[in-house]
Amino acid sequence: MAPLLKDVYNTSYIHLLSSKISSSYPKFNKLNFVNSIFDSQWNERELKSRMRHISTTMGKYLPNTYPQAISILKTTFKMMNHNYNLQNMIFQDFVEVYGMEYFAQSMNALECFTINSSSEFAIRKFILKYPQDTMSQMLQWAHSTNPQIRRLSCEGCRPKLPWAIALRNFQKDPLPVIEILEVLKEDKDKYVQKSVANNLNDISKDNPNIVKTLTKRWMKLDSVNTFILKHGCRTLLKNSEQDVLALFGFYKHRDLQVLNFSIPQDVEMHKNLDFSFSLRSSEKLANTRVEFILYFLRKNKTHNK
Repeated sequence: MAPLLKDVYNTSYIHLLSSKISSSYPKFNKLNFVNSIFDSQWNERELKSRMRHISTTMGKYLPNTYPQAISILKTTFKMMNHNYNLQNMIFQDFVEVYGMEYFAQSMNALECFTINSSSEFAIRKFILKYPQDTMSQMLQWAHSTNPQIRRLSCEGCRPKLPWAIALRNFQKDPLPVIEILEVLKEDKDKYVQKSVANNLNDISKDNPNIVKTLTKRWMKLDSVNTFILKHGCRTLLKNSEQDVLALFGFYKHRDLQVLNFSIPQDVEMHKNLDFSFSLRSSEKLANTRVEFILYFLRKNKTHNK
């Protein structure tokens, strides 16, 4: 059985965390901290609940002034931050819980904590509370020499970031977000490019015409990677928006037949579904896009696709 995601927070990680905090802050009570983490409800807590429990427990054993506490945690984070580590998102969560009234210190901390991790979730609370100041900060991050910081400037303001609070103001008016995307549209880093594309795709769900106009303009620039444009328009392409398909050179064939379609009647869970078909056309199929939809039955007996 595969390990549960919540088990990234385990005994060994908590002991490592307590040891590193203690080396930054000798007054830290390691024993009480560890005992407080593994309380009677620990086993029932899921991933985000464990994350919040750890961050609030750190708050109980660190100095009660936020600037002091966050200084200790920045030192601790740097000692623990060698490779990408999901576990270390407790540091951003601490900022979200305790740092909302300390804008400058929290921006500095989130910039630090996004390296080999991600501050994309925590920054959204600041966008909601301080929209202009936070977006101004993110615009500065978009010019950073570090691709992980540039990526934060884009990923953090996605209108519909999965597993995060929706930014409804940006769903209505994405122009502040587009200002950041304009800075990053020619970025050479694949990590940043993927974020720009995902942000575009989010915007397209509520404001398709804005994305269509932007795509037409960006397509004229050789410096904009095609991946950003096509991946950013993936929902529009899947919805068979004819003008978007045409932008990428896909046109409806006048004579296109699907022949010899073969698919099994049943397929077992976790097994492969093998199906096949042939395409025939009297026209030359120089640039062809094939989409198929797989429907599956939900527990409530309705189908999703």
